[in-house]
Amino acid sequence: MLADATLRAALDGSRALTAAERTALIDSPLTMRRFRALALERRRAALLANDAWSGSHGMLRAASGGQPLAALATDDGHWTLHFLEQGGAWRVILALASNAPFAARLVREQAMLRVLDGGGAVILQGCLDPDGECESAWPFEDAPDPHFHAFGARFAVEPVHT
Repeated sequence: MLADATLRAALDGSRALTAAERTALIDSPLTMRRFRALALERRRAALLANDAWSGSHGMLRAASGGQPLAALATDDGHWTLHFLEQGGAWRVILALASNAPFAARLVREQAMLRVLDGGGAVILQGCLDPDGECESAWPFEDAPDPHFHAFGARFAVEPVHT
């Protein structure tokens, strides 16, 4: 039987198995079962690591082309802020990408989130709905575009720990 350290090194690619080790793996049902168990353990650990979201950041990257700011996305692509003008007032909608590794958990838990501007002011705070969105009135006097420019063109989406 091969040592767990040898099997783990083969799984993570840090060390290739020698010909004798490959033969031992193939010829031993017990070693093959242990190899499979370690592979499944590694996969579960990777899924848990991907599910441990602690925040995302984004930045206004393009200069205004004369059009009102319609959306901003985080650098990791997991979140989008949409801006809608309705009768002179603005609304902001935070949308979670359905392919984010932590999306299912956050939607299921109806996670409490907040969006902060570059100055640390709260743009939006609330729970995700079943569609992975959270909506609120725009809390500032300035429209989104000049507001973001005034506060470093940055924003962050983070969990609210209660």
